Amino acid sequence: AKNSDRSWNPLYAPYDPEYIARDYRRQDPDGRFYRIDNLQGPGGAAKGNPRYEVLGVTRYWRYSKERMEDLLQSGRIIQTRPGAVPQYKRYLDEMPGVPIQNIWTVIPIRNNRSAEKLGYPTQKPEALLERIINASSKEGDLVLDPFCGCGTAIAVAQKLDRRWIGIDITHLAVGLIKQRLADAFGPEVRQTYEVIGEPVSVPDAQALAEQDPYQFQWWALGLVGARPIERKKGADQGVDGRLFFHDEHGGKTKQIIFSVKAGHVQSAYVRDLRGVIEREKAEIGALLCMESPTKPMLKEAAEAGFYQPPGLVDKFPRIQILSISDLLADKKLEYPRLLDATFKKAPKARSEAEKQKPIAFEPDSSDEPF
Repeated sequence: AKNSDRSWNPLYAPYDPEYIARDYRRQDPDGRFYRIDNLQGPGGAAKGNPRYEVLGVTRYWRYSKERMEDLLQSGRIIQTRPGAVPQYKRYLDEMPGVPIQNIWTVIPIRNNRSAEKLGYPTQKPEALLERIINASSKEGDLVLDPFCGCGTAIAVAQKLDRRWIGIDITHLAVGLIKQRLADAFGPEVRQTYEVIGEPVSVPDAQALAEQDPYQFQWWALGLVGARPIERKKGADQGVDGRLFFHDEHGGKTKQIIFSVKAGHVQSAYVRDLRGVIEREKAEIGALLCMESPTKPMLKEAAEAGFYQPPGLVDKFPRIQILSISDLLADKKLEYPRLLDATFKKAPKARSEAEKQKPIAFEPDSSDEPF
């Protein structure tokens, strides 16, 4: 910390069940469990402890006579049998737990079966970040994660009612975090933060495309909720992203294939995409492009026909073309929305976000695709 005005909150782990069963086995009529504790003053007179009689027993005590009388009146003193040394009743529900030490061994490991697993290679367990944030801040404090990745620290800060700032180098991470927040706190959470550094206009998008086509590609795919493919540069085989969905209960997973074009558009792109969705056995193909489609492109797309889900009368264009201006105007991809399965959803937070949490994302273009 920059100065002594800082937060450090002691944290506690639950007691071992065997310890509770052994030591807190006594119970009051109202159901509260307790253990008995020594009331005698260590060191006797040499340590300045007062000597007086309590319940017929004279000893050096750790409390003053007035304090001892208060404890007697409140029922906190017990004499287990006549003539026994009085003891203090320490209630289990008043004990915070075992103080957490420097080595943390009870954080659950995030594995392939973890509900919170999002597929991000360096994702940390939420329990770890929750412990760190609880220990070092209080409600309303500001949490900064300058390398926020898939947003575990951000999601936990939101849940614990902290303000937060997250920074990451890629638009891929920013898109994943926005989806994670929406899944955990509901779509209304989008009104509580600001994203700084991503395009908000067609000129912004053009500048990003010229600076780094791959960052532009990740950003464009994020606008439609699609997942970028994991590959090395130049090995896409006509597929830049995928979106998976279900359109029948208990049916197989369906997919939409995406192709992203940052430059001048032409009808050949539509024909190529049509061939890709046939090769990939995809239900729908979508072309995301910087420029608006030409009439020949629209004609080519219309000739691809429609996809009709089993048992439904609705039909969806098999080839769809969305320009960046369309996407910025919130035009939606047309497909059955029984269930999206593109990204594994983050678990719902225990409480809904109600207070505004400012955010500053600062993506740049120097990162490589993972």
